[in-house]
Amino acid sequence: MKIASFRVRCVNVTMREPHRTASGVISASPLVLLDVQTDEGVEGHSIVFTYTPAALKPTAELIRNLEPLVAGQPLAPASIFEQLNARFRLLGTQGLVGMAVAGIDMALWDAQARAHGVALHTLLGARARAMPCYGGIGYDGEHDSALAAERWAKQGFKGVKAKIGYPTLAEDIAVIRAMRRATGPGVAIMADYNQSLSPVEARARIAALDAEGLTWIEEPVLAHDYAAFVALAREAKTPLQAGENWWGPLDFRHAFDAGVREHVMPDVMKCGGVTGWMSISAMAQARGTAVSNHLWPEISAQLLVASPTARWLEYADWWNPVLKQPLAVREGMADVEGTLGSGVEFDDAAVERYLA
Repeated sequence: MKIASFRVRCVNVTMREPHRTASGVISASPLVLLDVQTDEGVEGHSIVFTYTPAALKPTAELIRNLEPLVAGQPLAPASIFEQLNARFRLLGTQGLVGMAVAGIDMALWDAQARAHGVALHTLLGARARAMPCYGGIGYDGEHDSALAAERWAKQGFKGVKAKIGYPTLAEDIAVIRAMRRATGPGVAIMADYNQSLSPVEARARIAALDAEGLTWIEEPVLAHDYAAFVALAREAKTPLQAGENWWGPLDFRHAFDAGVREHVMPDVMKCGGVTGWMSISAMAQARGTAVSNHLWPEISAQLLVASPTARWLEYADWWNPVLKQPLAVREGMADVEGTLGSGVEFDDAAVERYLA
């Protein structure tokens, strides 16, 4: 089976509720939707999230420009991943190039699984199992964060995670305690600083939060300041989490070499698609490091099932409006049973409504 052509579409999907972070508000998701056609009629699908509309059309055009490099080649995702990374080594394989390559990789793996009539996790040698999910909460303040946490808990979610990094430590603690009161003691609570603290400020805030019983504290400092992150982790009683902004297996290798151990959370688009994820998963397994995900719940659920040290699935419904069949979540557990391919397939009628 050979790769025949790409179909690339741009959409801007309005979010049901705006998602606030310490650095701004996301009210819509600018997405590049990729369909890869093969010469035998099998298609593979993937989503690239560009975060800002300013990068939407350039990313789509870049993916289109990569089509001649892979068209006519056998459907061999890992080989094509290596080929594209070698081709762009001088330009660099992070940023938009990394996103485009990962989008192609995800679509090719989806096509490979569909060609065999199986789920992606089955193709990767894993057996279906349910994954515990947590729901995300924005930078919404004490009152609204508590309401959101309560909604997730009532749906059966096993955990909730809120953005923090308010002007004062007292506000961070108030948000966490309000969520705890809203969910009760049986729900895990995580907190995400979105890289908003200096190492000095992070040390003080983490020490204060150690008494709050958090499952983890995420990205307290700049994502690539591995030395500061590891130093903070050595002092903290609460586990620290990072990885969503590390690019490809090499960034994760640097992080592990620096001493990161307890948790990592690859973003399937930034980490190199399925091929990159599986390399990272193997590194994590060798070190006994728990693997969770960042966004992309459909394909991430498949990859977590195939990751021996998988821990949590971060669930978000942001892109459900353009999907034929969003990920099934039952009583807070992601269910991949019966899925074909990566689980990503587009509702073309809905896509038409969101075209950008």
